Amino acid sequence: MPAPDLFLLFVRPLNRVGIRYVVTGSVAAIFYGEPRLTHDVDLIVFLTAAEAKLLAHCFPASEFYLPTLETISLETLREQRGHFNIIHHETGFKADIYLIGRDEMNAWALKSGRLISFEGENVRVAPPEYVIVRKLEYYREAGSDKHLRDIRSIVDSCGEQLDRDLIHEWVERKGLEAEWRLIFNHENKSRFV
Repeated sequence: MPAPDLFLLFVRPLNRVGIRYVVTGSVAAIFYGEPRLTHDVDLIVFLTAAEAKLLAHCFPASEFYLPTLETISLETLREQRGHFNIIHHETGFKADIYLIGRDEMNAWALKSGRLISFEGENVRVAPPEYVIVRKLEYYREAGSDKHLRDIRSIVDSCGEQLDRDLIHEWVERKGLEAEWRLIFNHENKSRFV
């Protein structure tokens, strides 16, 4: 897991002003699976125009790189794949901000996020089923085995707590059957069937 101060650099300000988010990607995989190195945190964020203006106060230019309000506003208008980065100058640790837009899966993640207490801070984390399906998509797009390792770790750690039917529904909807089978064709087969 990233050092708590690095990970929370982005979560604390969002909590403080009440911007709705969930942690996803590698950091969520770490919460549900096993620790590994990561250099960023992925956040799905619901951001109104008024909240977009608050970001400059949450992430001051003296400490963070933050795109201009105009850039953020343009990204919030995208129905799919709205995105921008926030970077902490001192550490180089980065937050990839993915905007909810009209993405059905992002809406599901935001609605179904789990509240986890971490280092005294309440952190909303995307459900493990969401993390699995997104990482299957990332694997299909980029072919990086780290996504398969993360999925295997989540499956092994969460086991019967995972909603298998929900995963299968999204796997079918997204056409990820071949990628999903790779999780179980590994020499260290999971107990999750």
